[in-house]
Amino acid sequence: MLSTLVTLPMALIATAFVGLSPMACDPCDGAELERFEDSFDVAINVYLVGLALTAGLLIADYVATWQRRDTPRLILAVLAPISVFCDYLLFAGLLTEPTF
Repeated sequence: MLSTLVTLPMALIATAFVGLSPMACDPCDGAELERFEDSFDVAINVYLVGLALTAGLLIADYVATWQRRDTPRLILAVLAPISVFCDYLLFAGLLTEPTF
């Protein structure tokens, strides 16, 4: 439960930053714009797959609550917010930022 309360706001904030990132290249044109758009297309797809992985971790955490042992549930609960953070870092690393 605590993992959900941490993970979902983190994912919402990260998605807001991902959504605002195309504005970094508003003044771009020509080859720089094309490079940015190509990297953004790849980065957004990787980000969305990462969010699906995070959702899978949360669902697996809820399914694991019906088991007696707490260890798998704790591991899944910790991995969910970490996956959002790593997903955003991967997005930012794949994105080619414009030079001004």
